[in-house]
Amino acid sequence: MFGDMIRGLQTAHSLSQVQLAGKLGVSKQTVSNWENNNILPSIDMLVKTAEFFSVSADYLLELDSRRYIEVTGLTDAQLAHVQQIICDISGGLK
Repeated sequence: MFGDMIRGLQTAHSLSQVQLAGKLGVSKQTVSNWENNNILPSIDMLVKTAEFFSVSADYLLELDSRRYIEVTGLTDAQLAHVQQIICDISGGLK
């Protein structure tokens, strides 16, 4: 559910509810309500949250499990390094 996704991303980014609320311009209570699945965010806030965490809205809504990394502005050489790091971490062969 949406609350689990927010909680997981918040934890992964070492953010408290207060910190996340500040980053998104909402109250701590709003973040708490999301995490407890009491309310869902507006579409605008869903988009803002997805952009903040660099994930898709579909990911937040558990419609798509893919994750993305923003690489705009990296050179081809830098991108190759990032791809190699990801490959090394995931145990894949390149």
